[in-house]
Amino acid sequence: MADTKSGRDKQARDEERRRIQRDISEARERGDETEPATDPPAECHRRGCSEPVAFSVTERYQEETGAGAVEATAFLCADHTADESPANVEDAYEGYVFHVEPVAAGDGT
Repeated sequence: MADTKSGRDKQARDEERRRIQRDISEARERGDETEPATDPPAECHRRGCSEPVAFSVTERYQEETGAGAVEATAFLCADHTADESPANVEDAYEGYVFHVEPVAAGDGT
């Protein structure tokens, strides 16, 4: 292949596509790893809210730079959880996740 601008651009695109695929594969492999056990905080994640935590809200999406997957989890009270919705749908990929799970209270309730 001759060394032309279009040839170099194609090589760069191909390399970027391979890197993204590799990052996704690595993220999938890490998906089986267990997170260290931690107790959720007692109060809502939102600033100024002292209500007890009721739900865990998690979203996993592709980082803006394409460097890999990002997973964000917030522990929220019931009112703030009702306000949550997917925020990074434009960065969704095959492994995109948005889920809300109830958090068991430490006192068994």
